[in-house]
Amino acid sequence: MVGAHLLNPVLDISGRVAVVVGGTSGLGRTIALGLADAGVHTVATGRRQELVATVSQEILSRGVRTVGVTSDVQSQDSLDLLNEQVVAEFGGVDILVFAAGRTFRKPTAEVTAEEWSSLFDTNVTGGLRAAKAFYEPLKASGRGRIVNIASLSSHVAFHEVSAYGASKAALLALTQSLGCEWAKDGIRTNAIVPGVFVTDLNRELLNGTARGRELLARTPLGRFGDASELVGAVLFLASDGASFITGASLSIDGGFLASGVNQ
Repeated sequence: MVGAHLLNPVLDISGRVAVVVGGTSGLGRTIALGLADAGVHTVATGRRQELVATVSQEILSRGVRTVGVTSDVQSQDSLDLLNEQVVAEFGGVDILVFAAGRTFRKPTAEVTAEEWSSLFDTNVTGGLRAAKAFYEPLKASGRGRIVNIASLSSHVAFHEVSAYGASKAALLALTQSLGCEWAKDGIRTNAIVPGVFVTDLNRELLNGTARGRELLARTPLGRFGDASELVGAVLFLASDGASFITGASLSIDGGFLASGVNQ
């Protein structure tokens, strides 16, 4: 756990309560453990009980508290119950991270309406459900923070993943809307925009493929990111240091979005 004496007080979030929806694998898991390392009581939730149990033990090993609760972002009732259980345990919630998401690659002309709607239901409507579920405790906190995980594809096109790109663009738009609408309630809503990070979600699309090589060529730092490199941005956006930031997005992408010609 990071001691408060090591931090500028404006960046110290130790003792606060965070919920990471989609926090049992991939980038969400790394973020959840990073919050725990910063002294935040952290609930990492997802659909699979075995993954919830594993990450909950890792959180407890950091010397903070948690509860092991499953949830399904496609169910408002599930997320409302998650909220009830977390508030019953901790008395409130200060930080919500929405990291749930999925993707598929398919020529857009072949994407069915059902595939499109199902992906949006997780990646966008899931974020709305989570925000609605935790609205009241975040408002009551007086320092409520929502951090959504957007994507490079919120800004630029990726070949044959139009449903994912459209959903992540919509999640960024939702972030901006809530950032403005809920500002009066003391809730700051922002997003991070990860660059190319190899996860279980995209591993087969990137490793040793022409697509992966192109992405590396377009990234000025010349490598894929390490998931741990997202943690600092989330900790900052969750802190009082970001008290005048809402409706914004922060890119952690090795320069991808800023780059033009790199050779």
